[in-house]
Amino acid sequence: MNRTDYAFPFAIDPGAGQGARAAYAAHVDQMIRQILLTTPGERADLPQFGCGLRRLLFAPNTDAMAATATILVQQNLTQWLGNQVSLQKVTVTPGPDGDYSQLAILITYLLLETQSLQQTQITVS
Repeated sequence: MNRTDYAFPFAIDPGAGQGARAAYAAHVDQMIRQILLTTPGERADLPQFGCGLRRLLFAPNTDAMAATATILVQQNLTQWLGNQVSLQKVTVTPGPDGDYSQLAILITYLLLETQSLQQTQITVS
């Protein structure tokens, strides 16, 4: 199955003159990034959309903050993509090279349509 969907961010494919497309697994990865990096209230038409992880950057980087980030990721991905992915694991650590001013989030999930295990890693700074 070679299902495709619209790419994010939306762009026009210059060759086709239509909306650019992305493979389905890449599209879901893009949706995960969009959910996690959007702050609630940022979208006027859907104010409850988004995870708001950037707010946690100003909290002390403790086990409690990592647990809060994990719960936010789990809740939002289940709410917005629960019919497309099954979360397997969410890991929250300091950013690359132990940078405590960033959060590195690794999401492992099952892509339900293809039954394939996927991973998305996001660094929030």
